[in-house]
Amino acid sequence: MNNNADHSINRRQFMARSAKAGASILAACSISYWFYDSVGPGRRSEDAVVLQIPDFSMPQLGGRMSIVRGNSRSETLELALKAIGGLEAFIQKGDRILLKVNAAFASAPMLSATTHPDMVTAITRLCLKAGAASVAVTDNPINDPASCFRLTGIEQAARSAGATVLFPQKELFKPFTLPEAQLIRNWPVLYEPLNRVDKIIGTAPVKDHHRSGASMIMKNWYGLLGGRRNIFHQDIHTIIKELAMMIKPTLVVLDGTTTMMHNGPTGGSLSDLKKTNTMIVSTDQVAADAFGATLLDKTVEDLAFIKKAAAMGLGTADFRSLNPVMESTS
Repeated sequence: MNNNADHSINRRQFMARSAKAGASILAACSISYWFYDSVGPGRRSEDAVVLQIPDFSMPQLGGRMSIVRGNSRSETLELALKAIGGLEAFIQKGDRILLKVNAAFASAPMLSATTHPDMVTAITRLCLKAGAASVAVTDNPINDPASCFRLTGIEQAARSAGATVLFPQKELFKPFTLPEAQLIRNWPVLYEPLNRVDKIIGTAPVKDHHRSGASMIMKNWYGLLGGRRNIFHQDIHTIIKELAMMIKPTLVVLDGTTTMMHNGPTGGSLSDLKKTNTMIVSTDQVAADAFGATLLDKTVEDLAFIKKAAAMGLGTADFRSLNPVMESTS
């Protein structure tokens, strides 16, 4: 009698436990289904309207490049631009210009971790002198944007020269899928500023980078991404290549007046820096970075993202093939 009761209790316990297990399995399956993406990146409902980023390049002008030695940013920049036909060759009257700076960190200009405010002032004034209707300066910094733009001196430089500053507000980002990309798939991109301008100029300092080996022009487009973009660090060379696929600039200005040789991209000590007194201006962002590598005592072979970008036909890693104009302000 007691044995039968024990068996009955065991059966009841077994059935209850089985029911709970079944419910758990069902719940797990429901969760798995909820997170399962049967459509794949880049094809969700928000991508029903396919976004396109304009091609800002001017291929009719051909590949142009100049390299100017000197210690004054404004003087070397002006001479470098003159050497490739002047900014008037790239900017028509009434053009709206977007100046993409590197304002990633809340650090002083003297540390060379960000675009120097003298560059912002000089480029803005030259654009307006060439007939531009407006110049907007933007970036999506790693640190607090307001602090970064203020402490780097970029905000004051931009406004005093006649430019506006576009802070990375949420409404300016849109999910974007780059055709043929592996990583930029349905990813928030600072799309609205790109969609409102006629020309884009990228400017960045030459820096060491602990992951990619260098941070220059192509890496600078990283500041157009939103979201948790640090996940791309695991494939840093591919994301830099895709950024170069995404942005085809009108012109790039690589500032090698002072080069951060060590502890990049943030640095933090003057001992990380070296006076290299060089300004690079080009229509070819790959070529600009290829030359910039030499200021870091590196070669194209040391920087996989340059080789990847060149292999995609985004520019040339052989900067000498552009027959760069070599000048000096002294």
